Amino acid sequence: MTSEYYHTRYSHNKDRNKVWKAICRYLSKYIPSESLVLDLGSGYCDFINNVSAAKKIAIDADDSSRQYCNPDVSFLNINATDMDFDEQSLDVVFASNLLEHLEDSDLDELMNKIFLSLKKTGKLILIQPNYFYAYRNYWDDFTHKKAFSHTSLSDFLKAKGFKIIKLEKRFLPFSFKSILPKSYILTLFYLNFFWHPFAKQMLIIAQK
Repeated sequence: MTSEYYHTRYSHNKDRNKVWKAICRYLSKYIPSESLVLDLGSGYCDFINNVSAAKKIAIDADDSSRQYCNPDVSFLNINATDMDFDEQSLDVVFASNLLEHLEDSDLDELMNKIFLSLKKTGKLILIQPNYFYAYRNYWDDFTHKKAFSHTSLSDFLKAKGFKIIKLEKRFLPFSFKSILPKSYILTLFYLNFFWHPFAKQMLIIAQK
């Protein structure tokens, strides 16, 4: 995604950090503190800056993402499909709102690389718009090329050799531009509540 995209659809909001801090706490049970974590399509580095891990790597095609990395994050200015890590070297691969921007051939290549680079019990954590709930405004984003529902994404990951260990069909609102307040406490309460109003994004955690 280009800098123009960030400026039009994904503008920076420092209050997002409060939300991501809560999201990372919610996900922490799946990310051991000694992990090597890779964030694909790191954007404003909201996830990778807030996650606790022994080693953290961020990848983004837009070099401006580099300026948002904390000092303990290594940044690579490459496309996600150009990732090149040793086999079984990563503990966790994370991506938020990335897969819908890729063509089928790129998705296939990326998933193969992720599978090979993850350790035997490594995890892939994905936060994605769920087309099943977000179809009305899904194509308002001019960079969307692919649509996944919780069913189709689960099946895609299984076809690539993963097993699904957690699936939340409704995890977060479709956009951080929603009317919901940007609060750490409220976000943590929201994520742990049995009902997620306005949620149109899904969470899928898959294991090799």
